[in-house]
Amino acid sequence: MNHSSSKAGAQRGPDVPSYEVVLAETDWGSLRTAFGNGEDLPKLLARLLEPDPKAQVTALSELSELVRHQNSIYEATAPVTMYVAGILTHPAAMVLRPYRDVPIRATLLNWLASTADDASDEMVDRTEQWFPGFLTHDTTPAAFRDLRPMLYRAVEPFLQDSHDGVRDAAVLAALILAEHPALSRHRDHLAVHARRILDTSGDAPSRHVARRALEAWGYEVTVFERLQEDQDPQDWGPHSDGRGDLEPPF
Repeated sequence: MNHSSSKAGAQRGPDVPSYEVVLAETDWGSLRTAFGNGEDLPKLLARLLEPDPKAQVTALSELSELVRHQNSIYEATAPVTMYVAGILTHPAAMVLRPYRDVPIRATLLNWLASTADDASDEMVDRTEQWFPGFLTHDTTPAAFRDLRPMLYRAVEPFLQDSHDGVRDAAVLAALILAEHPALSRHRDHLAVHARRILDTSGDAPSRHVARRALEAWGYEVTVFERLQEDQDPQDWGPHSDGRGDLEPPF
């Protein structure tokens, strides 16, 4: 039985392209990845729609190596991310992962969260210390960050999902994406979700994302929460390098 139900069509803006459009209208061979160009990406993306969850998760892991290697943003990162966002409502996203009893949709959302975190304000600030001009208006990371409102509209319907794993993954992605100024009106609502993560989650990276959002948006974080956070390992964003949800058992 599939336990995940969501308001998948709610508030989805018309500027969120379908995965078919992304696949057909992207000149994949012209885009740079971590290891060459993206000419083989369409075949890899197609594997995300297979009914076998192991094939789906393996494909996501391989995509991470190509478009997220060393937590970097490449030319191919944006269209791949839009494709992943576009299949959140696809039937293939409802396949349950054996042993975990969680839909692949949660894994896709975690991947989106980790990818968004690669271009988060915190990551950019740290990178700018070593590479001034990293985020000038015409850079690849800057162009990727401009997509955050569009990505948010794809993630938002799952903030109230009936499956805990899907809902929590959507919250983490939304908290990171909502750093974009155009999404500031959503922050009061998201702060409630962030507080829940701090109150209930035992996952240190997830707590870090929630605390970071609350503090950046001017919400109070208690002394207890700060002390607990200081005792936790500080990894990059949700699931560290984004592969924590991509490991066996599938």
